[in-house]
Amino acid sequence: MSASARMYDPAAMREHYRAEGLAEADLAGDPYEQFTRWFEQAVASGLFEPNAMVVATADATGRPSSRTVLMKSFDERGFVFYTNYGSRKGRELTENPQVSLLFPWHPIARQVIVLGTAQRTGRDETAAYFRTRPHGSQLGAWASAQSSVVGSRAELDRSYAELADRYPPGEQVPVPPEWGGFRVVPETVEFWQGRENRLHDRLRYVWVPSAEGEQWKVERLSP
Repeated sequence: MSASARMYDPAAMREHYRAEGLAEADLAGDPYEQFTRWFEQAVASGLFEPNAMVVATADATGRPSSRTVLMKSFDERGFVFYTNYGSRKGRELTENPQVSLLFPWHPIARQVIVLGTAQRTGRDETAAYFRTRPHGSQLGAWASAQSSVVGSRAELDRSYAELADRYPPGEQVPVPPEWGGFRVVPETVEFWQGRENRLHDRLRYVWVPSAEGEQWKVERLSP
């Protein structure tokens, strides 16, 4: 460990949250509307990439892994992101579709945690999104066998250059067959608001059966 690193004590690093709280009476009727409210506020705050989320998966044996990806759409059906289905997360979600999403909005002392099940998006929906990607990102989806071992950066750059020659700007790039979306259908959605003295507000929507059919129930969690 370097001398400069020893000057910092992680145990002493803390922020004192004094943000406005989150009360049950302030919540929307469902987590999608509540997420929309918070997401719009995160965007308005100037937060860098507010659609960035940590996706946690586990393989068939229960071994976990996590990574940051960009959420590309959300509505009452769930939260959507795109990847190579042969990537580690793609393989793990095929074996075990249980997934957790975390939106870490630290600068505004908020988090949103989603637990649910991942489903592949249809090819039409995948193709429609793929067409909106910048040309270079479309080529990158072909050039990278995501999560596989690559010999060198030069090898990756060479693969991209060959694709750039094959599909110059203005020419349509086909959707890679092993590339597509996952839609995470929530079972619970927790809204976490930082508060003073670590007495944070944690309100969680839970999808539960009822006499009128399934509906969202709100419960408060201890911080």
